[in-house]
Amino acid sequence: MNGSTTAAATPPADTTTSTSIASTSTTKSVTNETNESATAISTGTTSVIATTPATAATGTGTGTGTGTTGTSKIPSCIQDGWFSEVEPTWPGQKLSLALEGFSTDSILYNEKSEFQSILVFRSAQHGNVMVLDGVVQLTENDEFVYQEMISHLPLMAHKNPKNVLIVGGGDGAVLREVCRHNTVQSITLVEIDPTVIEIAKKFFTTTTATTFDDPRVTIVHQDAAEFLEKQNASDRKGYDVIIADSSDPVGPAESLFDPAFYEQMYEALDDGGIICTQGDCFWTHPELIENVVACCADIFDVVEYATTYVPTYPCGQIGFIVAGKGEGMDLTKPARKMDAKLAEEMEWYTEEIHSASFVLPKFLEEKIAELRPQYKDEEEDDDGEGGMMSDCFLQRCVIS
Repeated sequence: MNGSTTAAATPPADTTTSTSIASTSTTKSVTNETNESATAISTGTTSVIATTPATAATGTGTGTGTGTTGTSKIPSCIQDGWFSEVEPTWPGQKLSLALEGFSTDSILYNEKSEFQSILVFRSAQHGNVMVLDGVVQLTENDEFVYQEMISHLPLMAHKNPKNVLIVGGGDGAVLREVCRHNTVQSITLVEIDPTVIEIAKKFFTTTTATTFDDPRVTIVHQDAAEFLEKQNASDRKGYDVIIADSSDPVGPAESLFDPAFYEQMYEALDDGGIICTQGDCFWTHPELIENVVACCADIFDVVEYATTYVPTYPCGQIGFIVAGKGEGMDLTKPARKMDAKLAEEMEWYTEEIHSASFVLPKFLEEKIAELRPQYKDEEEDDDGEGGMMSDCFLQRCVIS
C-alpha cells in the first residue's frame, strides 16, 4: 500500500513502447527482446528503460504543484472537503483527511493511467497526499517513517550493500533513502507505471522525488515479476538488497504476494543478500502475514517480521517481511555502524529502533515463531528427529 503499484497484468508482447517519462531526453536506443520492445533513454545521468505499452497514460495535467491539474471531475472519495479512504480489504473502518481549506481547489491531480487511478491533493495538516486506486500511498507529513524503515532495515542488516534493486517506489522516497548510502554503487528501480514518477516529480519535488537523477540509478518500466525472471535467466550479477515497495495484495500488485515472486527474489540475491517487502498490517491481515512468513521460510534461510507506526496507514501500523539468503544471519540487528552524516539525516530510524521493530506483540509472535525456518543439526541425517521440518510451508500457503 506504499510507494506505488508495481506489478500488473503482463503488457501485450508486441505493442509499441511508451517513453513519456523522458520528454526531455536527447538520445534513444531501441532494442527488441523476445518480441517486446525496450527503449533505453538517457535523461541526464539516469538510464531509463521503458517496456510499458504505448497506451499508458502520461497525465494531461499541466500543474506545477500549486494548482489544480488533470481532470476537473471530483472523485467520489472526496465529499464536503474531506477525502475518505474506503477499502474492502479492511472493512468496517476508513481514514479521512481534510483537504486544505476544505476546498476542491486543493485537488492537484486526478487521472487514470494505464494501470491505476492517481489522485494528489493538498491536505489540511499532512501536506501533499498521493492516492492510488483510492488508497493512501503517502503523505508528506509522515512518509519518512515507512521509507526509512523499509530501506534501512535491510541496508543496515547487510555488511556492505553495493547492488540494490527497488521494486515499485515510483514516488522516489525509497530511492531517496537508498541513495544516502555511500556503499551503494548501483540502483535499479523497477516501476511499471511511468505516470507515478512523473506525478512525483511534479508534486513531491522537494520531499520524495529528489534523487531520480542520481548517476547510480537505472529506471525500468516493466512488470517486476517479468523483470526478475529475465534477470535470473541471464548471467547478471546478484543483488545485495532487494526492496519491494509494493501496494496491498489486491489489483495490480497481487502478483508481488505470490510465492513465485519470492522465489524469484531469492534467486536474484547474491549470497548474504537480503530482501525487505511491505508486510501489511497485523490488525487487518494477520493470516496473510502468517502465510507470507510461512512461504518465505520455505524459500529463504532466515525470515523475520518487523513493525512500525504510520498514522495515515490502516490502524496506524505497517509491517515488513525481512528475509536473507545465507544461514547464520541476524537481521534483527544492524551489521554495521551508520556513519554520522547518515545518522544525522534520519528522522525515525536508529540502531535501537532497528532492533525494537522486531519485538512483536505476544499474539503475533506466538503465531510467527513456529513458522520461522528450522535448521537441521549437521550431525543428524536427513531423516533424523529434530531436523528440518518435513512438511512444506508452501502447502499451507493460501496467497496464490
